[in-house]
Amino acid sequence: MQRIRLRYTKRGRLRFTSHRDFQRAFERALRRAEVPMAYSAGFTPHPKVSYANAAPTGTGSEAEYLEIALTAMRDPDQLRELLNESLPAGLDVTDAVEARTSGLADRLQASVWEMRLDGVAPEDAEKAVEAFLAAESVEVQRRAKNGMRTFDARSAVADLQAIRPAADRPGDGPCAILRLVVRHLTPAVRPDDVLSGLRAVADLAPPVPAAVTRLAQGLFDEESGTVTDPLAPDREAVTAAPPMAAGLTAATAPDGAGSA
Repeated sequence: MQRIRLRYTKRGRLRFTSHRDFQRAFERALRRAEVPMAYSAGFTPHPKVSYANAAPTGTGSEAEYLEIALTAMRDPDQLRELLNESLPAGLDVTDAVEARTSGLADRLQASVWEMRLDGVAPEDAEKAVEAFLAAESVEVQRRAKNGMRTFDARSAVADLQAIRPAADRPGDGPCAILRLVVRHLTPAVRPDDVLSGLRAVADLAPPVPAAVTRLAQGLFDEESGTVTDPLAPDREAVTAAPPMAAGLTAATAPDGAGSA
């Protein structure tokens, strides 16, 4: 059995698709691309797909990850191209690597998020960020299955910056951009929780919903405060011990491919 790890995006209007909707679209793409999927046992077999830390509905992402299990060898790059031909625009597989190590989910320790706040002056955003970072704790509330839950949004935030938009940005109104690094703790702190915290400490309330995009997620380096590529260990392991070229070449295309 071969395992392939994929990085994919959620762009444009596809950011509003639920995780379940994405699962259906992705499994449909697997069938169209004739990927030799491994299936679970039981009365209702399902393709073996492991999803890791999906972004909340309504947020865009450049760094979503999943792992699939195959019953036959496939070249990761060719598999990526086949899937992109079958996926809707906005759901794009940007990287594929053969899994040579364990613990992909354990490597997703933090996320880098960008929030665009239309209608907010950069100066107001900078003051709110200073107040948030200066606080020892920032309690926010979120509705959960068992009612309202109160938790600290400050402890999960490793970095928060207010970035002034480019001078040639389209639009006439004010706009502030926040860049934040959030550790994946329990309970999970989401970008909207940080916005609630900014409202609590500095009364920062954007007049329109923020446009939120995940830029990266992976291992968190405490010393540098950076988030690193979670697929790098697999890529390095493949380089150190590549599969047999002859066997891989023979298995890169489905049976009958190229005969039409």
